[in-house]
Amino acid sequence: MSTRHFQYFCVHGHFYQPPRGNPITGHIGFEPEAGDYRNWNERITAEAYRPNAEIGNFDRISFDIGEPLLSWLRRRAPETYQRILEADRNNLAAKKVGNAVGSAFHHAILPLLKRRDKRTLFYWGYVAFQHHLGRAPEGVWLPEMAVDLETLQMAEASGYRYTILSQGQINEPVENAGPFWVDLENGRRLAVFVRNDELSDDLSFNVSAAGGAGHWARNKLGVRRASGLTLVAVGGEAFGHHHLGEERFLHWLLAHEAPAIGYRVVTLNEYLKDFSPSETVTVKPFTAYSGRSVSQWSLGWKGYLLRALDHLSAALDELYVEVMRPLNVNVWRLRDLYVNVWLKHQTGEQFLAEFAPSLTSEQQARILTMLNAQFYMSKSYTSNGLAPERFDSPETRFSIANAALAVKLVEQATGERLGSTLRNNLLLVADEISGLNGAQVYDSVLEEFKIGEATPATSIEPVPEQPVDSTSSRAKPA
Repeated sequence: MSTRHFQYFCVHGHFYQPPRGNPITGHIGFEPEAGDYRNWNERITAEAYRPNAEIGNFDRISFDIGEPLLSWLRRRAPETYQRILEADRNNLAAKKVGNAVGSAFHHAILPLLKRRDKRTLFYWGYVAFQHHLGRAPEGVWLPEMAVDLETLQMAEASGYRYTILSQGQINEPVENAGPFWVDLENGRRLAVFVRNDELSDDLSFNVSAAGGAGHWARNKLGVRRASGLTLVAVGGEAFGHHHLGEERFLHWLLAHEAPAIGYRVVTLNEYLKDFSPSETVTVKPFTAYSGRSVSQWSLGWKGYLLRALDHLSAALDELYVEVMRPLNVNVWRLRDLYVNVWLKHQTGEQFLAEFAPSLTSEQQARILTMLNAQFYMSKSYTSNGLAPERFDSPETRFSIANAALAVKLVEQATGERLGSTLRNNLLLVADEISGLNGAQVYDSVLEEFKIGEATPATSIEPVPEQPVDSTSSRAKPA
């Protein structure tokens, strides 16, 4: 292990956009609230992703990008996508480690999920990272930084070496970012980096009023006396979207001002390569960023929505196990490996041939349909469906639409009709703001997306659209 000679500084950017729009086609479509842009993804690309990539910020930070956003960038902003991948390759060539960090495949509140569902999302995220970056991830970002011991156990079991938590999620007071060990109580352990909550919140919410990168570096970062690593972890959209033009702040901070006051700018993978954990900390379970309770995603109508999804998931799992029984395989491992079909590494038929080469075409179709139902069910738990104040939001409608797709697929494969049970459970979801209940939104979603009439996608690659990197993303559709 190397000896620390001076202070180190890292900015980690968590880049993410909630999946919205049509879950069958994968298209977001037109969102009027995005102003002069067709939708929020295009607007935030223009304001944050593209300028940060062009100015070279992705080369200097540690970062993760959620799978839905990364796939969208590949289709709709390929030049920006390639610049981001190039940043990781540049770090790999120069420092022997890349600077990108993995993430769970769907942005779900992991402590609220079943153990096997946690592991599936970690595994899918691991494979998706390899799919895009061409290498295995070392660390993993937890959606909303939500954590419990089982989540950390599943992260470590999936091959990740570390994750990122906040000071408010650690029982012990810490002066620097570590890394520290967390005892997983199963004979294993996982490294964690601990962000500085005060500095992270300051850049998240006040960067426009910081007085410039030099002033912030001298008066906020420069007054710290702790040795080792100082970590700021924020939503990457803060630099350019939430605070227009502040990608330049990030550039000057990392390229000039932090080094000028004696800090060496590093990435998390780079720092872990040079400095192994030497101390152990304990984690506050069922907490999220800044130590907030995970329960915030289950208050009010959100708790009833979670109950409806859990009830459907349990019924779906029971039918899934029954349909898969003739294969005589580990059905949950089979579900994990099915991500290769969604990433187009192989066809469904090629995938099944490895496990049951003698299946009839009818049997193949039935099994693949149930695997697709599992995929859509997992996507219905995306955290953004539990985030809005209004129940009738695009994000919540998207979650319900994915649950409805899972219901339709199960019906196609088994003849079992789970839709009425789901609808009855959604009757308990009452939104005081909109005056709607969950059953009304469910009916509206069925009509809007023609669920039952269209065949759900079996890939994360929807019909290609015109890239926004090479066209004016301000042009609204006619």
